[in-house]
Amino acid sequence: MTSEDDQPKADDNVVDEQSDAPEAPVDEEGSGDAAPENEPATPAAKTRRRGPGILTITGLLLIAIGLGSLGWMGYQYFGTNAPAQEAAKSEVSQLEDQWNQGGGIDLPDPSATPTPGAPASASAPASKGPAYTADQLDKAMAILTIPAFGPDYKVPILVGTSEYVLGRGVGWYESTQLPGQVGNFALAGHRITHGEPFARLLELKVGDKVIVTTKSYIFTYVIDEPPSKLTVKDVDTWVLNPVPGKTNVKPTQALITLTTCQDLFHSPDRSVGFGHLVSSTKK
Repeated sequence: MTSEDDQPKADDNVVDEQSDAPEAPVDEEGSGDAAPENEPATPAAKTRRRGPGILTITGLLLIAIGLGSLGWMGYQYFGTNAPAQEAAKSEVSQLEDQWNQGGGIDLPDPSATPTPGAPASASAPASKGPAYTADQLDKAMAILTIPAFGPDYKVPILVGTSEYVLGRGVGWYESTQLPGQVGNFALAGHRITHGEPFARLLELKVGDKVIVTTKSYIFTYVIDEPPSKLTVKDVDTWVLNPVPGKTNVKPTQALITLTTCQDLFHSPDRSVGFGHLVSSTKK
């Protein structure tokens, strides 16, 4: 009899070959065919899927605010000029048409105004202008020309100093005297934005003429103190006194005061120029 050790081991090679073969990958469900479709996201993938961070949002908001501010400034400094200049031309044209047709605001006769430098007579007008009716406010009352600014410079003078008025020309301070009358005739206008009627006001020099035309008269003033020499705060109302800088003093001359912003950006500083009447001509 032969022992089991002598019998050929036909299956040994098969077993050895199978043990040497690589094992197939096994997925979480026991299947060795492929990785699952819904594989958990890695930390890097999660980071990529996050929304914008707080710093990004803050940066975008700051950029938007900056662009909005620049747009607003651009509109104020450039976008308001063309409409205001067109409105000013329209006011001048309408006023001249009204005068030609016998209409328009008729200012008091300044014949009682004394010769410049002479004592005021008892019949001289009061130092304060008349009160206008509600429908006369914000309306054009005269036309301003300044030869030093060129032959095409012609700006309407409107009653009051409201934002509406200052967006259509220059405004007359109602607390001051009327043009050609004894006392202080004071005007305000924008140096920049809203038509810029006083854009070149700081260029005026001593002796430059300022001409105010009303329905019946042409008043010529000359500059005594140019606006480039005097800067005040917007609360310094002494420049509007009947005699600027003096209180309770009766005026003896017909004066003019021109006010505008001193700075190119918004500020409380005002440039102020003064002049006096040298001639009154009936049209």
